[in-house]
Amino acid sequence: MAKAALSGVIIVAIAEIGKRAPTMAALVASLPLVSVLGMMLLWHGRPDAENMAAHALATFWYVIPSLPMFLLMPYLLRHGAGFWLALGLGCALTMALYAVMAHFGPRWGLPL
Repeated sequence: MAKAALSGVIIVAIAEIGKRAPTMAALVASLPLVSVLGMMLLWHGRPDAENMAAHALATFWYVIPSLPMFLLMPYLLRHGAGFWLALGLGCALTMALYAVMAHFGPRWGLPL
């Protein structure tokens, strides 16, 4: 229950900060809070250095395909697309790039 409450507080804080200072909200949102919290919980459940190292490295490689979404959305929004369309297309792009990474990453020698 505490995990869900903490996640909710972080999301609400980002939204509230964004009403006044969008750039500051973006900074807070870009912090790897979810990854850090996830690693803490993973370590608590299974304190294994090699497992944690593998998790952290795979997380790095999966962040890369999520980044183009943050270029596509502003482009679409500034060219007349509605928010929900831009968000949907951004998420679809991210899912497609995740699939590419999951398929080709191991072939490229990436530890996924």
